[in-house]
Amino acid sequence: MTGLITFTAMAQNQDAMAKIYLDKGDYKRAFYYYEKLHKENPYNMNYLGGLVKCYQQLEQYDEAEALLLKELERPGIPPGAYIELGYNHLLQDEEAPAKEAFAKAMAAVEENPSYAYMVGQGFRDKQLLDEAIAAFKKGMEINPKLNFSYDLAFIYGEKGDLEQMYNTYLDLIVLRTNLKENIKRNIGRFLFEDSSKMGSEVFRKVLLQRVQSDPNVVWNELLSWLFVQQRKYRLALTQEKAIYKREEQPNLNGITDLGMIAFDEGDLDVAEDAFTFITEKAGDPATRIQAHTFLMKIRIAHAEAGEADDILAEFETLLDTYGRSAMTVGLQVLRANFMAFNARDPEQAVAELQAIMDEPMDRYSKAAVKMELADILVYQEQFNRALIYYSQLQKELKNDVRGQQARYRVALTSFYKGDFDWAESQLKVLKSSTSQLIANDALQLKLLISDNKGQDSLHLALKKFARAHLLAYQNQDEAAVAVIDELLETHRGEPVEDEALMMQASLSEELGDLEKAELNYRKVIEFFPDDIYLDDALYNLAILYLEELNEPEKAKPLLERLIFDHPDSIYFPDARKRFRELRGDAVN
Repeated sequence: MTGLITFTAMAQNQDAMAKIYLDKGDYKRAFYYYEKLHKENPYNMNYLGGLVKCYQQLEQYDEAEALLLKELERPGIPPGAYIELGYNHLLQDEEAPAKEAFAKAMAAVEENPSYAYMVGQGFRDKQLLDEAIAAFKKGMEINPKLNFSYDLAFIYGEKGDLEQMYNTYLDLIVLRTNLKENIKRNIGRFLFEDSSKMGSEVFRKVLLQRVQSDPNVVWNELLSWLFVQQRKYRLALTQEKAIYKREEQPNLNGITDLGMIAFDEGDLDVAEDAFTFITEKAGDPATRIQAHTFLMKIRIAHAEAGEADDILAEFETLLDTYGRSAMTVGLQVLRANFMAFNARDPEQAVAELQAIMDEPMDRYSKAAVKMELADILVYQEQFNRALIYYSQLQKELKNDVRGQQARYRVALTSFYKGDFDWAESQLKVLKSSTSQLIANDALQLKLLISDNKGQDSLHLALKKFARAHLLAYQNQDEAAVAVIDELLETHRGEPVEDEALMMQASLSEELGDLEKAELNYRKVIEFFPDDIYLDDALYNLAILYLEELNEPEKAKPLLERLIFDHPDSIYFPDARKRFRELRGDAVN
């Protein structure tokens, strides 16, 4: 037994060494190992193929042919040897004997269709795609129980025959619904990794043909998926509604998911239509309440000055309809948030949240109430009370992302109150947060504190920046801008200057002062070329030129600089897409 284990280990080691040398292009050393492996395993086509490849790379075609002809005299040698022989002829531009050898490989499939996969894959490995297709199809024709559609679709894709590829994949989805997600991933490579729109246009055409000729809702599902990838949420919603109407047991999951995606992506009109549809069709109150909660978020986003009382009245109507219970906690929390931050009545919001805390509910609903209560207390600058709630949440949800959010808010609240040492200690822990967003925010705030704390023992610049940050949190943007103006005037050249410029630029955009925003971004780009905020400044200024100032030519060099100098930036994918559009490329 020990001898067998030793022999197996040696064979595995030789196999690994052979592959390493072959990949490195050291064909003489690879030949040494493959020759030994082939002698010990004469029916292993991988070893025979490796040995033949070494001969070919060393331009010893006659030796390769002699080896293959000798092997083909063995009884039961796999038909892949004929493919190797034919390919050896092709390398010497000998087409007639190559075709003869390939025909013998195909004849083996006709005699025994179980060879179809080996032969088809053998042709594919040599990039003989038409021959591979013929082998796979021949096997399926002779033995209908065989199904090589997955392999065929991939080969059609390699050939660039997109329509045939899509149709083959779609036929397979009908037969093997469990492969749908894998097939979508494969299709996605052709839809979204190529800058051409051709892949998506062909796929859309094929799906529309299926929708018109076949009532299977899977075609609508795939159309919806395609439109979501293209961010065409209105078209996706049309498909989701069609799916809902055609299903024997309709459910609203697809429309709910699409509504949330559209909401997160800022397409509030589509999100509103989706959630309105849900409120009209949902049978259970929980689903309707969730939809109404999103509709109220959209209502708030669209609100104009002077509408606070109307919106609060709409909240009241909904709560009167569905009751104040654990089921409507999310709606009540949203109402409290609006009351505090928009209607400017934080005292009443705090009172209502404290009353909700006494109601029976699950731990996550209670956590949502407690988090909102603490957030409003920060708004009121009641920092110590807020810290109590945040600290409780941090302990109660220690291994949950919400516990990490609470810890970050502990740090931020400590930052607001000027306790920079404690804030920094909390942020050190959060740098390794499982949430990338929290980790990034924690790292940026920690760097801000550590860079500025040692410059001034009184922390005057840091305190002013913290004050501006708090004013922005309190929706007092104009006051925040004024504080930053003062900071930039009195602390010019200190480390906080770049953060202050970026924050003021963002606030200025919110206030509609685009000229000031443009100037600040320009200052960061010009005066802080090695700054961690440089990619933010480049991207934000480019978007400002594109979406607000209608000066695309000014955006172009900024995007180009971001692409070439900051390939690791989170803005890189969108910057590249927008740059290609400006350059006139066909972009999906």
